[in-house]
Amino acid sequence: MSRLYALIEAGGTKFVVAVARSQDEILRVERIPTTSPGDTLAQTMAFFQNAGAEFGAFDTAGIGSFGPVDVDRHSPTWGYITSTPKPGWNGVDVAGAIGGALGCPVGFDTDVNGAALAEARWGASQGASVSTYVTVGTGIGGGVVIDGQPLHGARHPEMGHVRPERHPRDHDFHGVCPFHGACLEGLASGPAIMARWGATLSDLPGDHDAHEIVAFYLGQFVVMQQGLLAPDRIVFGGGVLAVEGLIPRIRAASSMLANGYYGLDRAGYDDLIRAPGLGDRSGLLGGLVLAEAALMAL
Repeated sequence: MSRLYALIEAGGTKFVVAVARSQDEILRVERIPTTSPGDTLAQTMAFFQNAGAEFGAFDTAGIGSFGPVDVDRHSPTWGYITSTPKPGWNGVDVAGAIGGALGCPVGFDTDVNGAALAEARWGASQGASVSTYVTVGTGIGGGVVIDGQPLHGARHPEMGHVRPERHPRDHDFHGVCPFHGACLEGLASGPAIMARWGATLSDLPGDHDAHEIVAFYLGQFVVMQQGLLAPDRIVFGGGVLAVEGLIPRIRAASSMLANGYYGLDRAGYDDLIRAPGLGDRSGLLGGLVLAEAALMAL
């Protein structure tokens, strides 16, 4: 019989939980609002306990979580959420709670590293030696995959907290990041857009300054990645990126800001910058890649 996987995309707004046998065989999916750790994890474990009663014992689990998180397997706080701005979630042992409840090995990483792994394996980044996945929504985060492996060092990448140059028409806004103010997340995330203009980007007219300003910041982010990582592919996902026309604006801003330095013409940025090939399943299927890796590590 094929293996049974417990998958979790642990986001700051919702947990997407699923039972799967493969990327093409998702048996059950549920979305759980991210409220307090106790309530959210209790609902998550109840979902898997009910599913286990129907489908059998889980072979392994994979969790891609909002962060920051501890991804050092040798650390006593591996699998914990650490210094997150999400109220109440500092120091929460997500991997330990899930592994203890299900009695199986757990693979754990950031949600964006998980999504980057899934896109590299099945989605828009197939064949890339270096690829990144960037989510722009409640926060901004980025995951990096190099030759099939997620990038870890002293910790995982914190790509949403770089500090971009300010747009000429956006100098008065102080940013919403509680740690850095006007970092990328503080300037271009969903909450930053709402705080600045009182509406979501999708609700603002197409000729509103917000579209150009957000694309300018995200275009800088693309050029930063080119300078630091030389990626073959950059995939943009998240709720803000669902806004019609934003990806073409980011491509145009990136091309303008790079000014030909990285050897790409305007059409080259159409190839470099992509929407997720897996749609809204990138993060969840990242859990599957992490779950499989946990089994292989035994």
